[in-house]
Amino acid sequence: MKEKLPLSKQIAYALGQFGWSLLSGIVGSYLIFYYIPTKESGIMTVIPQVAFLGFLTIIGLITMVGRFFDAVTDPLIATLSDRSKSKNGRRISFMQKASIPFAISTVLVFWSPVKGESPINAIFLMVALLLFYLFLTMYVTPFFALLSELGHTPEERLNLSTFISVTWFLGAAVASQAPQLWNIFLKMGYSMETSIRLALSILALIGLIFLLLPVFAIDEKRYCESVPSELKMIDSIKATFRNREFTVFVLSDLVYWIAITTFQASLLYYVTVLLKLPDTMFGTLFILLGVGSFLFYVPINIIAKKFGKKKLLIIAFCMFIVVYIYGAFLGKLPISNGTQAYLLVALAAIPMAIFGILPNVIIADIAEYDAIKTGVRREGMFFGTRTFMSKVGQTLSMLMLSALLLLKRNGSNEIGIRLTGVFAAGLCIVGLLLLLMYNEEKILSGISSPVKVGKSKSKNM
Repeated sequence: MKEKLPLSKQIAYALGQFGWSLLSGIVGSYLIFYYIPTKESGIMTVIPQVAFLGFLTIIGLITMVGRFFDAVTDPLIATLSDRSKSKNGRRISFMQKASIPFAISTVLVFWSPVKGESPINAIFLMVALLLFYLFLTMYVTPFFALLSELGHTPEERLNLSTFISVTWFLGAAVASQAPQLWNIFLKMGYSMETSIRLALSILALIGLIFLLLPVFAIDEKRYCESVPSELKMIDSIKATFRNREFTVFVLSDLVYWIAITTFQASLLYYVTVLLKLPDTMFGTLFILLGVGSFLFYVPINIIAKKFGKKKLLIIAFCMFIVVYIYGAFLGKLPISNGTQAYLLVALAAIPMAIFGILPNVIIADIAEYDAIKTGVRREGMFFGTRTFMSKVGQTLSMLMLSALLLLKRNGSNEIGIRLTGVFAAGLCIVGLLLLLMYNEEKILSGISSPVKVGKSKSKNM
């Protein structure tokens, strides 16, 4: 077994998550807000606001194509990473090559070449978004594969996942402060569009610095069992889905991603349209959500070790159903709008913390179980497939969200915004039913008793 990763290296690894969380948070939080501007935002329309088939907007189509491309590249990058024989390691070499273009493409998503509404801006956006998703995958898929390889036991993997959950929230929280930053530029006399672009460029530079920290701090060959796989992509994908527990869990995870992406992309609309609060409140709520979740990280870590990860995820799904239904009624309750906003954060903090920590640990456990059972280490493909499914979920979410936002009454799309909460709650019920089919005991017993797994394999052969 390779050396145990020291605490300083664990922190360096986790800070890489801060970097990519910041960059993905920029696009995830502001893409729809920027390209489907409301009258309250003051943002100039830069791409045509038309719909195809009565529901598919141009931004929805662009996002769908980008996410489809992103999803297709996940198993490809995962396979290339699993098979890599680079002297810098199977994972670090990809992360190093992706870092700078990842940050640059994040900025380009919001830099339209033509002033005002133009099809050229739509074409430019599609190209920039495709590049963004490509380099996001090149960094994130190998990054998550390292979680399974740097953590040599379920406890170590749980601790690493807790650390990266903290840095994920920190990165997303910093991204949520963009309105604070662009308002500074607005006061300096810049236009709304220029202010947004300058703010996001500064945040992207910060993200790049953190992307590079694990690249230079971790010697992958020293701390990881880095044995290249010889399986080709299609064979590796088939082998991955033959793992029944992985298939069940990743389908539940897919549904979760559709729901959470719908909620996150709608949050700025909840604040500005339903609650009629200033856009700067979005950043405040996100910070409070992160801090609230932090309070539960240590308890979740301890409870998961004692009672199992599946039970906590079941509880989280149930709590999310309540959160999303509550979100559909924001602005209609007999309490102040500010209080409604803070209550939303309080309700969401615990399930966000649970889902922030545990799914990656479960995937890492399944990958370890599969390696023991088959003798082939394919951590990249397991995490790549999970990332693929999450991006399919995000694609479907953006498609549904853009369609819901077209629903208007008296010139306002309030009804569509409210329906996002109902839509997300219904999905969580489906995700919960799928999660109940996951056999956690089988995976953990297989990891703790690898000899038994090996024997059962030999008997079946």
